[in-house]
Amino acid sequence: MRRKPRFKVFQRLRNKYRLVVLNDETFEEKLSFKLSRLNVFVAGGILSFVLIAGTTLLIAYTPLREYIPGYSSAALKRTARALALRTDSLELHYQQTEQYLNTLKRIIEQKPLDTVPALVVVPPSPPSEGSLMPGARDSNLRAYVEREERYTISAKTATRAIENLSFFSPVKGIVSRKFEHGRKHVGIDILSEKNAPVKSCLDGVVVFAEWTTETGYVLIVQHENELMSAYKHNSALLKRQGDPVRAGEPVAIIGNSGEQSNGPHLHFELWHKGYALDPETLMRF
Repeated sequence: MRRKPRFKVFQRLRNKYRLVVLNDETFEEKLSFKLSRLNVFVAGGILSFVLIAGTTLLIAYTPLREYIPGYSSAALKRTARALALRTDSLELHYQQTEQYLNTLKRIIEQKPLDTVPALVVVPPSPPSEGSLMPGARDSNLRAYVEREERYTISAKTATRAIENLSFFSPVKGIVSRKFEHGRKHVGIDILSEKNAPVKSCLDGVVVFAEWTTETGYVLIVQHENELMSAYKHNSALLKRQGDPVRAGEPVAIIGNSGEQSNGPHLHFELWHKGYALDPETLMRF
């Protein structure tokens, strides 16, 4: 008795019906379909699913989604992507510029970059009489040096390309004070004739040409191979910032400007990647 209602409902869903399309005037039969309630429900469900899926795909993969609140336009996404790439490029350029300006600041203020810690070498204990084997401290020192130099480039290798360059002497004269890194004198002082022209040691571009209180008229030239040359205590500058210069071209006039100068001379400095070099090892004066 309990199964009869369910059977009747299922039977009703499967009952066949005929859908006929007639001509209203002649009653001529045009179309005829055999349907059941179950077929109508299934067809309606499939049609609804197709419509929903089609609408979703149409909105998701066509520009129509831009008209729905919450969706961003394709042009806005392209603009945001381009701005993100430009931001990364500007950040990298800013870091490079900041490092470059810090190097210029060290050159102007005569502050050498010295990040390599000094190695304090303890003399090894002498070996026992009649033995040629190194002591324990000597072995430890050799192991330390080999470990530190395994992944580094030696100073000779790093400056080999610089030594092959043809440097032009800024002025001809007498070196009155040599390069003294320990005393923070990271250049050399050259005595020459009065009003002698100061010449660029290599081809390059002037990146700084201003007056400073301590070093007077200062001119700094950027060269290839990350080299920089600085000319200080001049009486006048012949070039401006941004001017290209050739090797041997006059860029300033020797003088006695600045609080740190006590007579007419040229203070000449040479820098490579932020490290001060001894000019006398690369050129003659």
